[in-house]
Amino acid sequence: MRRGGAAPGSFDAVVHGTTVATNAIVEETGARTALITTAGFRDVLELRRIRIPQLYNLLYEKPAPLVPRRVRFEVEERMDHRGEIVRALSEDSIDAAVRRARDAEVQALAICLLHSYANPVHEQRVASRARQALPGVFVTCSADILPEIREYERTSTTVINAYVGPIVERYLRSLIWQLRDAGIGAPLRIMQSNGGIMTAARAMTRPAYLVESGPAAGVMAAARAASLAGCRNVITLDMGGTTAKASLIEDGAIAKTFEYEAGAAST
Repeated sequence: MRRGGAAPGSFDAVVHGTTVATNAIVEETGARTALITTAGFRDVLELRRIRIPQLYNLLYEKPAPLVPRRVRFEVEERMDHRGEIVRALSEDSIDAAVRRARDAEVQALAICLLHSYANPVHEQRVASRARQALPGVFVTCSADILPEIREYERTSTTVINAYVGPIVERYLRSLIWQLRDAGIGAPLRIMQSNGGIMTAARAMTRPAYLVESGPAAGVMAAARAASLAGCRNVITLDMGGTTAKASLIEDGAIAKTFEYEAGAAST
C-alpha cells in the first residue's frame, strides 16, 4: 500500500487468496473434530470408494481419516432418497452423541446424515441441539456445505469444513481487524477454489470452499498474464511452503475438475 502510494480509503474492495485451509489439512493441524452420522454409516470415511489414486500399487495404504473412529458417533434416524422419513430421529440418540462429543473435548463437529441433501430437517435438529450443548464448538451440516448425492464425498467434504473451520475463522477475523487497523474499510472478499469470490462472513462458515483458494488465484492470474502476452497454451506452476500445484491453460481455457482430494497423500 505504501509502495503503491494508495491511500487507505481509496480501496473499493480487498480480494484475498489464501492457503490457510490447505496447510491445515496437509500439516494435520486442524481442529479436533467429531462426526455425527446415521446409525450404520460410521465407517464411510474408511470405506471411501473403489477408486484409488495408485491403481497398480498393491501396497497402497489409504490416508487416515481426519476424524478418528472413536469420535464418530451415530444417531438413530433414516431418510430415503426422496427426503421422506423412514425412521424418526431419536432425541435420546442425539443427546448421547452430543454428550460423547462434549466428553471428547472436540473443537469442531461435522453432521452428515443419510440423504440429507433431499431433506435436511434431521441434520438441522441435531445441529440445533449441538449448538446449545456445545457453545464455542464449530458446527457444520452437510446439507449446507455439499447438498448432493454420494455419501463419501458429502461426508468427507463436511468433515474438512469442520476440521479447518476454527482456523479459517480465526485467520479471517484477524485479517479483518488488521485491515481496519490500517484504515481500510473496504469489504473483504475471499477467493474460492473455483476461482470465484465470496464474502469473509460466508467464508467463515464454509471454509471448505477455500481449500484451493490460493492456487486458484494463481492460475487465474497466470491465465490473464498469458492472455495479455498473446499465449493461449500455458503450463502454470504455483509453489509455496507446503505444496506445489500445476495447471493447464489450453487454447486460452483453464482446465477444471469437479472432484479433488486434499491431504498429504494427494500432494
